[in-house]
Amino acid sequence: MSEAAPGAPVATYQPRVAEMPATDRPRERLERLGPRALTTAELLAILLRTGTAKEGVLQLASRLLQDNDGLRGLAAADLPTLALTRGVSSAKATTIAAAFELGRRLALEGDDARPRVEGPKDIARHLQPALELLQQEELHVLVMDTKHHLLGSAMVYRGSVNTTPGRVGEIFREAVRRSAWAIAVAHNHPSGDPAPSVNDVEFTRDLVEAGELLGIEVLDHVVFGRGRYVSMRERRLGFATPVP
Repeated sequence: MSEAAPGAPVATYQPRVAEMPATDRPRERLERLGPRALTTAELLAILLRTGTAKEGVLQLASRLLQDNDGLRGLAAADLPTLALTRGVSSAKATTIAAAFELGRRLALEGDDARPRVEGPKDIARHLQPALELLQQEELHVLVMDTKHHLLGSAMVYRGSVNTTPGRVGEIFREAVRRSAWAIAVAHNHPSGDPAPSVNDVEFTRDLVEAGELLGIEVLDHVVFGRGRYVSMRERRLGFATPVP
């Protein structure tokens, strides 16, 4: 048998879950110790349930985290990307996406089921974790009552922001359905640079004008990059006045 070259990584055998002692398996450990005792890979393995013929479920979970630069990167991966990943079926992809969406909704509720949205920091707290790492542009809307308590949120569309009347109407559809008094919109720039474009400004101006006709205040339009964001109201881009 030939020896490994000096400095070459030594392959180590990683047992499959079925080969582990029952007390060391992720599901059994969760039942005995609670979810906080498990590693991120173990929690993900429980969602995945099974591995492949060549890779155990724990190895698959570890690879997914490594290939996506951790949990935040995995959360930002869209459904088609997940479903095309080696070892991840469509069912596994939807399970992962559903788990992350539940986490986002829990974070949105926070300690108060109806938190207030008073400015760009609050908008960023609700939407930045979900938007800043996406590889495709998305636009989300927050809808609020008369005191700016959050009533809900929705992803309106994917794709570049533009000023088409149909898309302006989509922004307000959720607000009208919930009898909201105010909205805030936000979208991401996959390039990582949150500087608003000319189209962003025109689109915001159209939103403000439509909101005035409908009697619905447009609180702000926030653009997210990686680790940064720009409030278009603060910069008076598409707005006549800054944040009150």
